[in-house]
Amino acid sequence: MVSGQINRRTQWPTWLNAAALLIASWIVIASLSLQVRPGAALVAVAFPPWWGTQQVFLAAASANAAIVRTTAIPVLLVVRPDDHDGLTRLRQAGAWLMLDPQALAACLRANDLKQTI
Repeated sequence: MVSGQINRRTQWPTWLNAAALLIASWIVIASLSLQVRPGAALVAVAFPPWWGTQQVFLAAASANAAIVRTTAIPVLLVVRPDDHDGLTRLRQAGAWLMLDPQALAACLRANDLKQTI
Protein backbone atom coordinates (compact mmCIF):
# COMPACT_ATOMS: atom_id res chain seq x y z
CA MET A 1 0.00 0.00 0.00
CA VAL A 2 1.32 3.39 -0.93
CA SER A 3 1.44 5.86 1.89
CA GLY A 4 -1.19 8.59 1.67
CA GLN A 5 -3.85 6.40 0.00
CA ILE A 6 -6.99 5.46 1.88
CA ASN A 7 -8.57 2.10 1.21
CA ARG A 8 -12.34 2.64 1.26
CA ARG A 9 -14.55 -0.39 1.07
CA THR A 10 -18.24 -0.13 0.54
CA GLN A 11 -19.92 -1.13 3.79
CA TRP A 12 -23.47 -1.76 4.84
CA PRO A 13 -24.56 1.16 7.08
CA THR A 14 -24.92 0.13 10.71
CA TRP A 15 -28.41 1.59 11.09
CA LEU A 16 -29.64 -0.63 8.23
CA ASN A 17 -29.21 -3.71 10.45
CA ALA A 18 -31.58 -2.26 13.05
CA ALA A 19 -34.06 -1.20 10.36
CA ALA A 20 -34.04 -4.68 8.79
CA LEU A 21 -34.63 -6.29 12.20
CA LEU A 22 -37.50 -3.87 12.92
CA ILE A 23 -39.21 -4.58 9.60
CA ALA A 24 -38.76 -8.35 9.92
CA SER A 25 -40.17 -8.39 13.45
CA TRP A 26 -43.13 -6.22 12.42
CA ILE A 27 -43.95 -8.63 9.58
CA VAL A 28 -43.79 -11.65 11.89
CA ILE A 29 -45.98 -10.02 14.55
CA ALA A 30 -48.51 -8.82 11.95
CA SER A 31 -48.70 -12.23 10.30
CA LEU A 32 -49.31 -13.93 13.64
CA SER A 33 -51.91 -11.48 14.91
CA LEU A 34 -53.81 -10.98 11.64
CA GLN A 35 -54.02 -14.61 10.54
CA VAL A 36 -57.43 -16.15 10.16
CA ARG A 37 -58.50 -18.38 13.01
CA PRO A 38 -59.90 -21.81 12.13
CA GLY A 39 -63.68 -21.67 11.87
CA ALA A 40 -63.78 -17.89 11.43
CA ALA A 41 -67.14 -16.62 10.23
CA LEU A 42 -65.76 -13.64 8.28
CA VAL A 43 -62.51 -13.29 6.36
CA ALA A 44 -60.91 -10.30 4.65
CA VAL A 45 -59.51 -11.53 1.32
CA ALA A 46 -56.99 -9.87 -1.01
CA PHE A 47 -56.79 -10.94 -4.63
CA PRO A 48 -54.07 -10.02 -7.17
CA PRO A 49 -53.98 -6.24 -7.77
CA TRP A 50 -54.27 -6.52 -11.56
CA TRP A 51 -57.60 -8.34 -11.35
CA GLY A 52 -60.73 -6.40 -12.16
CA THR A 53 -63.81 -6.21 -9.98
CA GLN A 54 -65.67 -8.79 -12.05
CA GLN A 55 -62.84 -11.31 -11.80
CA VAL A 56 -62.62 -10.82 -8.01
CA PHE A 57 -66.35 -11.39 -7.58
CA LEU A 58 -66.23 -14.48 -9.83
CA ALA A 59 -63.32 -15.91 -7.83
CA ALA A 60 -65.15 -15.39 -4.53
CA ALA A 61 -68.30 -16.94 -5.98
CA SER A 62 -66.38 -19.94 -7.34
CA ALA A 63 -65.16 -20.62 -3.79
CA ASN A 64 -68.78 -20.55 -2.51
CA ALA A 65 -68.00 -17.53 -0.35
CA ALA A 66 -70.78 -15.05 0.38
CA ILE A 67 -69.64 -11.46 -0.13
CA VAL A 68 -70.37 -9.46 3.02
CA ARG A 69 -68.70 -6.14 2.21
CA THR A 70 -66.62 -4.52 -0.49
CA THR A 71 -63.89 -2.00 0.18
CA ALA A 72 -62.59 1.08 -1.58
CA ILE A 73 -59.95 -1.15 -3.16
CA PRO A 74 -61.73 -3.52 -5.59
CA VAL A 75 -59.41 -6.48 -4.93
CA LEU A 76 -60.18 -6.53 -1.18
CA LEU A 77 -63.38 -8.17 0.00
CA VAL A 78 -64.86 -9.27 3.30
CA VAL A 79 -66.48 -12.65 2.72
CA ARG A 80 -68.17 -15.44 4.64
CA PRO A 81 -66.39 -18.63 3.50
CA ASP A 82 -68.19 -21.91 3.03
CA ASP A 83 -68.14 -24.12 6.12
CA HIS A 84 -66.42 -26.99 4.34
CA ASP A 85 -62.85 -26.07 3.21
CA GLY A 86 -63.83 -22.47 2.50
CA LEU A 87 -60.35 -21.03 3.11
CA THR A 88 -58.74 -23.68 0.91
CA ARG A 89 -61.18 -22.91 -1.89
CA LEU A 90 -60.50 -19.19 -1.62
CA ARG A 91 -56.78 -19.83 -1.91
CA GLN A 92 -57.37 -22.07 -4.94
CA ALA A 93 -59.58 -19.37 -6.49
CA GLY A 94 -56.62 -16.99 -6.41
CA ALA A 95 -56.67 -15.27 -3.02
CA TRP A 96 -53.23 -14.02 -2.07
CA LEU A 97 -53.90 -13.02 1.51
CA MET A 98 -56.58 -13.86 4.05
CA LEU A 99 -56.85 -11.81 7.23
CA ASP A 100 -59.06 -11.73 10.29
CA PRO A 101 -61.22 -8.62 9.72
CA GLN A 102 -61.75 -8.11 13.48
CA ALA A 103 -58.01 -8.01 14.13
CA LEU A 104 -57.58 -5.69 11.17
CA ALA A 105 -60.31 -3.38 12.47
CA ALA A 106 -58.57 -3.25 15.86
CA CYS A 107 -55.52 -1.75 14.14
CA LEU A 108 -57.55 1.12 12.71
CA ARG A 109 -58.77 4.19 14.51
CA ALA A 110 -62.50 4.69 15.07
CA ASN A 111 -62.53 7.59 12.57
CA ASP A 112 -61.08 5.33 9.88
CA LEU A 113 -63.80 2.75 10.46
CA LYS A 114 -66.57 5.35 10.11
CA GLN A 115 -65.19 6.38 6.73
CA THR A 116 -65.02 2.81 5.36
CA ILE A 117 -68.43 1.64 6.53
